[in-house]
Amino acid sequence: MHAGPKPLGFWMCTALIVGNMIGMGVFMLPAGLAPYGRNAFAGWAVTVLGCLFIAYVFARLARAMPQEDGPYGYCRRAFGNGVAFFTMWCYWVSIWVSNAALAIGIVGYLAALLPPLRANPALQPLAGMALVWLFVLVSLRGALASGRVQLASAALKLLPMGAIVLLGAWVLASDGAAFQAHLAPVPFSLDGTAAAGTIALFAMLGVECAALPATKVEQPERTIPRATMAGTLVAAAVYVSVSAVPLLLLPAPQLAASDAPFVDLFQRYWDAGSGHWLALAVIVSGLGALNGWTMLAGEVTASMAAHGVFPARLKAANRYGAPTWSLLLMGVLASAMIGMNYTRSLAQGFTFLTMVVTAASMPLYLVGGAAVFRLYRRGVLARGWALSLSAAMSCLFSLWAFYGMGREAFWWGVALGALSLPVFWLRRWRQKSRAAAGSTPAAGPP
Repeated sequence: MHAGPKPLGFWMCTALIVGNMIGMGVFMLPAGLAPYGRNAFAGWAVTVLGCLFIAYVFARLARAMPQEDGPYGYCRRAFGNGVAFFTMWCYWVSIWVSNAALAIGIVGYLAALLPPLRANPALQPLAGMALVWLFVLVSLRGALASGRVQLASAALKLLPMGAIVLLGAWVLASDGAAFQAHLAPVPFSLDGTAAAGTIALFAMLGVECAALPATKVEQPERTIPRATMAGTLVAAAVYVSVSAVPLLLLPAPQLAASDAPFVDLFQRYWDAGSGHWLALAVIVSGLGALNGWTMLAGEVTASMAAHGVFPARLKAANRYGAPTWSLLLMGVLASAMIGMNYTRSLAQGFTFLTMVVTAASMPLYLVGGAAVFRLYRRGVLARGWALSLSAAMSCLFSLWAFYGMGREAFWWGVALGALSLPVFWLRRWRQKSRAAAGSTPAAGPP
């Protein structure tokens, strides 16, 4: 791994979390939650609490093991290379699939603003691939360049979020009854809460982002925990407040059928031209998330190469400290996924990929929580009631999320994990073969 200066400080790490968590999901989330009525708010409460517990676990792991290069190192210290590889393989897949989903979502909104792109569907996959490679080029300029882009995009994307909250406050002040008229009349239930919470969970993925580029973070034992908790709290506050406005102000049937919930919201309570401004906000938000996840895709791949489970070439850094071959590989994989999913509609492709991303991300959260108890026994972590509670709740929340996402997403997670096994065994066999060859005496006279 690159041993040069560490360009990521508190603000850039916080922006990385906020920028990656607040991507495309927030703009489609209310439509997915609309059929669940008040269960949507119960699901949000469970999901936010679960993600705060997960964030605290990763913050404490980063503080206790600042020398490790992120979650792979934490999992390896707790359970060994096999479990660490399985966990991070699933997470690694989730990142480049997420990049493909983000690019597809961005192109969908670009098509609404650019008639030639909408008129010629053959251009849409090319536009998505172009966006992927644009941010590969940005990441090749190093973590500092990506961090600067992330700071700017995080600031820009929060402005329209503030406008949405202000619109809701204005309607509440002028007509308080409007907030009680539109929720779907669905009774509270465990299944409804779990399903709504799992939909919300995709939007909250990314609480671990500050720990992933740990070797590029200044004072990681101090910066990563602070940024992890601050970024998670900011993202949770934005998501809950922003998604609550259309849930409360638009009729549930209209909201559930909407392809652009916030555009419908502003057209109902403001004017028709405001939809274009919302489309621009979606694009900015998506671009910021794609930038952050591209950088992290390279870091995770390089970390796995540094631990010997991917080819060593993938950890080689350029003069900016960026893992060149890892980033190029991520660009190829995300582009291939975009090409495969353009046999579906934009909405279907985005929905399918987000389901895969959520399923593939959960093993990291489950193993991260379990790692705390194993590291207690090994004396790596100091025992404490707050960390023990957070680790136990992280495990329970991960299992609850698997229950809520349904059978199809669960089996996608199992299938993605199973793909890691032959890769890991092949890598171990090659390492043992090389070790045996190196220890065999050379042929010839004694």
